Amino acid sequence: MLQKKVFRTGLIQIPVKLGNRAENQETIRGWMKKYYSQSDNLTAMVLPELWDVGYALDMAGTVADHQAEEAAEFLGSLAKEYNCWFTAGSVIAEDNGRLFNRSLIINSKGELVDHYDKVHLVPFITVEDGVFYEGDRPCVFDMDGIKAGSVICYDIRFPEWIRIYALKGIEVLFICSEWTRSRMNLFKTMIMAHSIENMFYCVALNNCDLSGEIDFGGGSFVCSPTGEVITECSGTLDGKFADIDTTDIDENRKFLQVLEKRRPELYRELVE
Repeated sequence: MLQKKVFRTGLIQIPVKLGNRAENQETIRGWMKKYYSQSDNLTAMVLPELWDVGYALDMAGTVADHQAEEAAEFLGSLAKEYNCWFTAGSVIAEDNGRLFNRSLIINSKGELVDHYDKVHLVPFITVEDGVFYEGDRPCVFDMDGIKAGSVICYDIRFPEWIRIYALKGIEVLFICSEWTRSRMNLFKTMIMAHSIENMFYCVALNNCDLSGEIDFGGGSFVCSPTGEVITECSGTLDGKFADIDTTDIDENRKFLQVLEKRRPELYRELVE
């Protein structure tokens, strides 16, 4: 009999105040007090993209968090207090004079396990490709026996990048985003497709309501490898939890063989 691999995820869907780190931290603290409940299962919490200051790109150099140290300390303290992980949610991080859109992975002991620098940078609406440096590696980590990965927002428009995570054997992909309200159908459809084609769970957290002059759509959700939406948030401040069972993922992949039956020799144009 297969050993059960079950965890719980929590969707911290909050409106991010532009340029106001202290207020955003207080909003997160308030969310945890209101929505969080203890569980016998490991709990992985997810925050929006740039939850610290939003897309404050015109002041990014001033508000950037040096090596994301303040964010790591803040999330680490909450992780220890609530005995949970933080597995997605990015900040503006300054590292060796460069700025990155950086997501932190914090375990339940409050330790920084890994980080992910956004690889694909947006060239429109919030023109971050003129502010941030691109990341250059995937983020795959062991979450107490469950293999997980983390990406950020615009990354989901690049299926070849998401497929790399499947080839590395992840069972759940955590996604933090700031998708505008007018594009929510695209947001949901692409993520559901990634779950189905790669046979893993997706946990997608989106910003909501106005951040500066941009209206973000909320709609954070959890999707199964068959495309079933397990839980979904509203379009405004909200909080949801979902239990996820990854026990059968490897067996189902072996049955369908969607990774083994690839023909990489025919895909050369992808890297030319």
